[in-house]
Amino acid sequence: MQAQIQALLTAVEGGAGQGRVGGSGLGSHMEMAKPAIFNGEAGKVGGFVTACRSYLKMKMREGTVEEQVIWVLSYVQGGSADIWKENVMEELEAGEMEYESIEEFFTSMKKEFGGGEEEATKAAELRRLEQGGRTMEEFVQIFKRMTRGSGYEGRPLVEEFKRGINGGIRRKLMEAENPLTSIENWYRRATALDRNWRESRKEEERFRGKKEATGGAPKQEQRQSLP
Repeated sequence: MQAQIQALLTAVEGGAGQGRVGGSGLGSHMEMAKPAIFNGEAGKVGGFVTACRSYLKMKMREGTVEEQVIWVLSYVQGGSADIWKENVMEELEAGEMEYESIEEFFTSMKKEFGGGEEEATKAAELRRLEQGGRTMEEFVQIFKRMTRGSGYEGRPLVEEFKRGINGGIRRKLMEAENPLTSIENWYRRATALDRNWRESRKEEERFRGKKEATGGAPKQEQRQSLP
């Protein structure tokens, strides 16, 4: 197995894009930072998986699941990770690998080394997240990033998004004729509403500026901001 790992590393690093193991197009010829060695430390498993996922996407997207798993294992060394790595390698040698995709392998790895601490931390950070002065596009992107690995999904995820967005938008969407159910619908409708409100505010400011420039007294309005 060690010889197989070394052969795979040579193929990926020396001839990416030349054959089945490598990627295709521009990505296979780009320089990519390799992940740092992972020794089983719980707080680092998320970053390690992210780094591996990016590299595999650019350099080994056409590799088999087994090849991708072997490549990831080559960066797992030391600490509590060694025993786990040996067990996985034994399964590979015996032809008993249970992963149908590299994402299944990553999920198993995060469960093995996360210890629940990483998920709890991410969940706590998500519960503190609020839109504030951000545009909805910005907030949605941040929210999506923070939900990864937080354990939130389905209805609880929707409720957390509703809590985080600004009150005016939340009330408007909750009063909609057709109630929103999926998180994707909430993302889309909240973004559209926030964008329309911001564009409307710019128009009002532009018209007010024109009136003041021509000497007209701007009409005093008590306008309530949507957010």
